[in-house]
Amino acid sequence: MTSNGIAQHDVKRRIPVDNGLLYRRRARRSDVLVTMFWASGAVSAALFLSIGGAAQFGSLAEALTSLGIISGLVGTDFILVMLVLAARVPIIDRTVGHDRAMAVHRRLGKPALYLLLAHGLLLLAGYGAASGFDPVAWVVDMWSLSDLPLAFLGLGLLVTVVVTSLVAVRRHFSYEAWHIVHLLSYLAVAVAIPHQLSNGQVLAENSVQRVYWISLYVAAFGSILFYRFIEPIVSSLRRDLRVARVDVIAPGVTSIQLTGRGLSRLGAAGGQFFVWRFLTASTWWHAHPISLSATPTDTALRITVRDLGEGSARISTVRVGARVWFEGPYGLFTPAARTAPKLAVLAAGIGITPARALLEQSRLVPGEATVLLRGSSENETYLWDEMSAIAERTGSTLYRMVGARSSRTPTWRTEAEDRRGVTLRSAFPDLLDSDLYVCGPTAWLDSVEAEAIAAGLPRHQLHTERFDW
Repeated sequence: MTSNGIAQHDVKRRIPVDNGLLYRRRARRSDVLVTMFWASGAVSAALFLSIGGAAQFGSLAEALTSLGIISGLVGTDFILVMLVLAARVPIIDRTVGHDRAMAVHRRLGKPALYLLLAHGLLLLAGYGAASGFDPVAWVVDMWSLSDLPLAFLGLGLLVTVVVTSLVAVRRHFSYEAWHIVHLLSYLAVAVAIPHQLSNGQVLAENSVQRVYWISLYVAAFGSILFYRFIEPIVSSLRRDLRVARVDVIAPGVTSIQLTGRGLSRLGAAGGQFFVWRFLTASTWWHAHPISLSATPTDTALRITVRDLGEGSARISTVRVGARVWFEGPYGLFTPAARTAPKLAVLAAGIGITPARALLEQSRLVPGEATVLLRGSSENETYLWDEMSAIAERTGSTLYRMVGARSSRTPTWRTEAEDRRGVTLRSAFPDLLDSDLYVCGPTAWLDSVEAEAIAAGLPRHQLHTERFDW
C-alpha cells in the first residue's frame, strides 16, 4: 500500500454539535419509523380481535379459522408496508436512507409470504374441522368465499416475487428481468383486494377496520403512483435532461455528461444516485440505478458507468442529444450525514463514483480526510487520477491498494496487505474519530463493514452504498 505523499495534519476543527444532534434526531426518527412499520401488523390483528374476533375461538374450527384470518391480515399489512418502502417516499429516504428502507423491505418479504401461506392452510384446516372433514362440504365451504380464485392468483404471484428475490435465484436475473417480475407484486396485491373487502365478516362496511385497510391501500398505491410514476415524469419533463457528451475512460467504463435546466432544484448532492432511463430505441425500457460521479451543478450532471451486463453496456452507446428520464435523487451517502471530526473514504472498483462526488462536494481542511482506493487490477483504477487531484486540492491523504483479494480469509484487502497485517485501524489511524464512507461490491463491502464494527466504530459513523438490487 503506497501513499501519494500528502502529509496528514492534526485537525482541530470539529463538526458542529448541531450536526451531531441532527443526526441523532434522524436516527431516533428512523427507529421510530421502522418500529411503526412493524407495529402496523399488530394493529391489523388488534382491530380484528377488537370487533368480535376475540370471541371466535370457542371451538377448534373457529380457532383455526380466526388464526387464518389474522395471519392473512398481518401478511397483507406487511405487503402494503413493503410497497410504501419501495415507493422511495422522500421523507423515508431522508430519515432512514434508501439502503435501510430496502433492507426492511426485504426482511418483511419472507414473513409476509409465510403468513399468507399460513392464512390459506389455516383456513383450509378450519373449514375442514367445521365440516367434519367431509371433503365435499369442505370444498363447497371454501369455494363459497367471495373472490377466492383472485386470492389464489395473488398468492401465486407473491410466491413468484419472493422466490426471485432470494439471492441464490436473483443472481441469475438481469436487473431489468428482475424488475419486471417485481412489478407482479403490484398486481398480486391488487387482485387480492376484492377477496379482502368482500368478506363482510372481516371488513364490515362502515367499520373502523374497513377504514383502516382502505386508508392503507390508498397510502401504498398512492405512494407508488405518485413517487414512482407521476413525480419522475413531471420532473423529467421540466428538467429536459439530455446526453451532452460520452467519454470512454477505460475499457468498458464510460462517463456520460448530462445537461438540463434548473437541476439545482432537484436538491441533489455528491454521493447520491438516480434511477436513469435513456430514451433511445435500445435502452428506453432499461432503468438503471447509478450514482453521480461528480458534484451536480444547475445545468449539468455526470455519471460513470461500467459495463456489467447487456443493459449497462448499451448505455455507453447512447447518442449525444438523447433525452433522459430519471427518478431521484436518493441516498444518504453525502456530507450531510457526517457527525465525526474526520472523514474516511474507502472505495472499490466502480464504487469510486459516489466516493469521488462525495469528496469533491465536502468542505475539508488539510488532513481532515483519508481516502483508500481499491482495485483488483490496474484496469480497475477508474477516475483515480481525478480523485488524486481532489485529494491534493483539499490536502487529503490518499492511498492506493491494487491486487486480488486474499484467498486466506474473506477480506477487503489484497493478498499482500493481508499478510502484512494491514487493517482498517492501520489504514485509517483516526478511524474511531471519523465518518467512514464505503462503496463497492456487496461481499467486499460486507467484510469492510464487519471489520469496522468489530474495531469499535459506532454504527452511526458508518455510511455504505451497495451496488446491488
